[in-house]
Amino acid sequence: MRKPVLLRLYATLATMAVAAATGLALSMPEASAATGGVTGYATQNGGTTGGAGGQTVRATTGTQIHQALCNRASSSTPIIIQVEGTINAGNTTKVSGDSCNTAADKIELKQISNVTLVGVGSGAVFDQLGIHVRESSNIIIQNVTVQNVKKSGSPVSNGGDAIGMESDVHNVWVDHNTLLASGGEDEGYDSLIDMKATTQYVTVSYNVLRNSGRGGLVGSSDSDLDNTYITFHHNLYQNIDSRTPLLRGGTAHIYDNYYTGLNESGINSRAGAKAKVENNYFEDSANPLGTFYTDLPGYWQVSGNIFDNVTWAAPDDETNPAGSNPTSTTTVSIPYAYTLDAASCVPSIVSQTAGANKGLQVSNGNCTAQTPTPTPTSTATPTPTPTTTPGNPTGTNLSLTAAADGSSKASGTSYGNVRDGSLTTYWSPAGATGSVSVKWGSATTVSKVNIREASGSTGAIGSYRVLNADTGAVLASGSGAGVISFPATSLRKVTFEILASSGTPKIAEFETYAG
Repeated sequence: MRKPVLLRLYATLATMAVAAATGLALSMPEASAATGGVTGYATQNGGTTGGAGGQTVRATTGTQIHQALCNRASSSTPIIIQVEGTINAGNTTKVSGDSCNTAADKIELKQISNVTLVGVGSGAVFDQLGIHVRESSNIIIQNVTVQNVKKSGSPVSNGGDAIGMESDVHNVWVDHNTLLASGGEDEGYDSLIDMKATTQYVTVSYNVLRNSGRGGLVGSSDSDLDNTYITFHHNLYQNIDSRTPLLRGGTAHIYDNYYTGLNESGINSRAGAKAKVENNYFEDSANPLGTFYTDLPGYWQVSGNIFDNVTWAAPDDETNPAGSNPTSTTTVSIPYAYTLDAASCVPSIVSQTAGANKGLQVSNGNCTAQTPTPTPTSTATPTPTPTTTPGNPTGTNLSLTAAADGSSKASGTSYGNVRDGSLTTYWSPAGATGSVSVKWGSATTVSKVNIREASGSTGAIGSYRVLNADTGAVLASGSGAGVISFPATSLRKVTFEILASSGTPKIAEFETYAG
């Protein structure tokens, strides 16, 4: 059960801290987006740079944030939005435009890419207003406080999540933020950070998550298993009942985090999820690692963790705690370079660096805080350069025997129109960007796709990516329709993602070929 007395105590302290952080008398150093500091899985799949290289604008209201998105030349035009002041329901309205899809009850980052949202000056506080990322990619959320977002009561925002990601989201960096609630579901709150409906390649680093019934989840149900490749490091979880995080099906790397006051359970790996859990510090907590509230097991690889005043429940049909001497039940291969701090210094280094308005300080790998340099770096594998040519390839069009799905579609169009062999029918995204996929019931080798535009829309498709939807890997990127070649890949689903367009893109056929 949750500990309400402790919860109220921490909530009071948190309210005092936020009041101090947002007072005008407190002068905070000017922050900028240190994109060079991106780490973890967000460095993969082409990397995460946010709005680097784009225009920098300042916003002091939610409406101004939406206006900045809507004023871009396209939904993929890079932009850095510097935020200062308190953002709430009273100053956040829906703004319309060809490069945005916003809403009045949340900060809506929907069907867009290449955006950095960063707190500056005296700080940015999103008060009872959540940040929603949907059908979007290459997003950075940095140096902001999001507090008391509710799913019931008033005002209601973002389903009660401080930060929520869902529906084909990839390459997001959530860094140096403070995420706060003042209770759990009984008090009207849901989660501090949720990822669902195919969210992949995310890094959550140097954040404070405090005073919530739920820290966050990766996968909204035991059938939502395509959320994967998530890194959590140097975060502070304080006075959280459960889900730090809850993992369903995917792969996570969890290192150098400081957990204190986990009231019911902590890292909950279930439904086949795999977590590499190393050099974390767990303190004054119950059941910090295991499979909980289900009979669908998850797995973990453990090393270097410290358990300080931790209690463990007895195993039963729906409780499988890792136990007082946790041992590994799987192995997880990490594709990127990283440096571990010793678990013994994690409370100190995380307390110094995690959260908003800390000057974006990070660990140097030797338990010492330092200010990162903003020089862009990346450990990502370069995206293969595709060959795009007009005309039709030879061989069998594998799409004719496949199925199709995708992101939101325009009225009167269908996903199936891209694999029906007819140039008179087509699929269009609901906006200027979107994705459509061809999929098979078993692994199929593909080395070429042919994107054929419908009559009257030739040239509408701008930049694109071709993705292995099984893994999220980028197979090719470029611009315009035509034949796109890449190394032969065995997969069950291939996605064509439109990142920018002029006019309304109309894909009549999404053909696929083995050679």
